[in-house]
Amino acid sequence: MADRTRYLLAYDIRDARRLRRVHEVAKSYGEPLQYSVFVCDLTRVELLGLRADLLLEMNLHEDSVGIFDLGPPSGRGLRCVEFIGARRPLPRGDEAAIW
Repeated sequence: MADRTRYLLAYDIRDARRLRRVHEVAKSYGEPLQYSVFVCDLTRVELLGLRADLLLEMNLHEDSVGIFDLGPPSGRGLRCVEFIGARRPLPRGDEAAIW
């Protein structure tokens, strides 16, 4: 398996149509933690693909996306996300978060 890094993807999209399209892109690369927050275990090439796909759907003057590097999926990347209240389970450190 290629080296993967765990990323937290969060977005704020100002138009309903673009929001649906960005959400579909995010779902194709990762697992939702909340509606606009995803965890994605990506290779470098997949990260570049995610960025390119997002750029095709966004309005760069109105929308924003944050991609946060959390480190290796089996290390800190799994332990650095904390929830208060209801939560979705995070993928295990040995499982890629791409479905």
